[in-house]
Amino acid sequence: MHRFYGLSLGIGVVAVSYASVPLYKMICQQTGWGGQPVKAHDSGGDPTVRLKPVEDHRRLRITFHGSVSDVLDWKFTPQQREVRVLPGETALAFFTATNKSDKDIIGIATYSVTPGQVAPYFSKIQCFCFEEQRLNAGETVDMPVFFFIDPEFVKDPAMAKIDTITLSYTFFKARYDDNGVLTTLPLGMAPA
Repeated sequence: MHRFYGLSLGIGVVAVSYASVPLYKMICQQTGWGGQPVKAHDSGGDPTVRLKPVEDHRRLRITFHGSVSDVLDWKFTPQQREVRVLPGETALAFFTATNKSDKDIIGIATYSVTPGQVAPYFSKIQCFCFEEQRLNAGETVDMPVFFFIDPEFVKDPAMAKIDTITLSYTFFKARYDDNGVLTTLPLGMAPA
């Protein structure tokens, strides 16, 4: 009988390990944990209801940062240093990725927002993060991110002194196990 408990526990651990990447991604996107912006279409309802610029609020400075892990032979940079937006106003920014190697490579980007307490208000409408991006040898591509700062930002007293928000992306080389399952973990943590 004890063998079945051990076997069940082993199967459960394997199942949780396979589900950890998508589960972590989902939790972070829903809650804003770890500076992860909330995906607008995941938050329920019609996001266009929140797309009304707060005209009497100061413009926020959104800066961009791009980096790659040491093992990924890519160049990845934002095309603009910053944009200025009102809460509730949409903005489109682009990043450029270049595969500098002579081999095709698949990468996956993670992202964060600083200061971290702004993350629940940073809503992405469209983004390339957490999706496999295949670049052929020597290929260069532009990658868009379409976002807005939720108008609720204005009502939060903790946001009163925040004028600059940084959106950072880091690309990691995608890794797969023997069964073809993606094993690259969010925030670039390699599996043990």
